[in-house]
Amino acid sequence: MSNAVPNVLTDLIPMPRILEKSAVRDVSLVVSGALFTALCAQVVIHLGFTPVPITGQTFAVLAVGGALGSRRAIASQALYWLLGAIGLPFYADATGGWSRATGSTFGYFVGFVIAAGIVGWYADNRNDRNVVSSLSAMALGTAVIYFFGALWLAHSMNVPVATGDTNAITLGVAPFLAGDVVKLVLAALVSPIGWALYYARPR
Repeated sequence: MSNAVPNVLTDLIPMPRILEKSAVRDVSLVVSGALFTALCAQVVIHLGFTPVPITGQTFAVLAVGGALGSRRAIASQALYWLLGAIGLPFYADATGGWSRATGSTFGYFVGFVIAAGIVGWYADNRNDRNVVSSLSAMALGTAVIYFFGALWLAHSMNVPVATGDTNAITLGVAPFLAGDVVKLVLAALVSPIGWALYYARPR
């Protein structure tokens, strides 16, 4: 492991000497975060009444934010979107392409980038080392994803954001609340547990 003082969880990961240079390490972690998000995106449950599926992406975005820190987490989620946009099968159901990247779920991709940065900022400031502050970061990140996702969904489907029988909240937020609470709690435990194990090891 690098001799630098660890600041975020991935600073604890030992890497081969060739990857220990700062820029190379950053690139490898950014790529790893994008690939992890793509992997979690393949956990899919489709709901017949909405174009937005239940996936593991939200968990990945939050966990990556907490593990990588703001700068690298933002880059990893932007890279995830870009790699899917150029046609790699990184989105749900192993899909990709520009139409999927800019379709009805585009707002969620924007939310992923911003949420990862917010959660990463908490981690950069060492607020990821206890469950309470980690939970607050994950809840805020989830709310940001919903905000951008619902706004774009309303625009894309030409429906109101919150009024009427059919709106973006009922299509893109309400069906996912229970599952996302579970995902954000799980993501909130990753960093505190990782740091607890680090501090508990013999010196």
